[in-house]
Amino acid sequence: MKKTKHIVITGAGSGLGATLAKKYNEKGYHVSLIGRTREKLEKLVQSFSNSSYSIYALDVSIFEDVKSTFDQIVKDNGPVDILINNAGVGYFDLAEKITLNQINQMIDINLKGTIFCSQQVLSSMKERNVGSIINVVSTAGLEGKITESVYCASKFGVKGFTESILKEVADTKLHIHGIYMGGMNTHFWGDELQDEKETGLMSPDDIADIIIFNTELRKNINIPEITIKNH
Repeated sequence: MKKTKHIVITGAGSGLGATLAKKYNEKGYHVSLIGRTREKLEKLVQSFSNSSYSIYALDVSIFEDVKSTFDQIVKDNGPVDILINNAGVGYFDLAEKITLNQINQMIDINLKGTIFCSQQVLSSMKERNVGSIINVVSTAGLEGKITESVYCASKFGVKGFTESILKEVADTKLHIHGIYMGGMNTHFWGDELQDEKETGLMSPDDIADIIIFNTELRKNINIPEITIKNH
């Protein structure tokens, strides 16, 4: 009997994370959903096509909570086959106007959260010589942008971390992917979804399909970077 693959997705309560969670659920994976708000996750799973999922409320910026939650995830559902580091937050203003709290949140969640979660799965993946880590970075990790200085700084950090662990696992069968995409039509940009024809924002449904297709395990192939730009 084939073992059900186990995927962990952070920031799964909305936007791209929610779309990925739903699609992997449809593909038959056991999906462990992580988000800061349990109610959002519970609402999301009502639309799932099967009951192979688990919900964990977690702030990925708190190391002790990340460690204990991942220990529980593995205890409940077995080793992690795929980790998608998707949790992120952004505040946009001129560099001198960004507040201390906003700076801390972006560095703590976007960068340190990605590091903390990756640390929890790397040892097991190396021991089993199997597994994938998919870091959702954004094009803000490729180039500086006006009013996005600290957001870009956090994402450049994730890019450096992603490229470094890719080299650390070069002699294994692990797969490390950095996803660099432009603006998506999600609540990240405000409470209301935008008119995609007017804004040029990309659909998270399309982005999720591209990520899933390009990160599937294929013999002798690894795709370390996937860049998706607005047309």
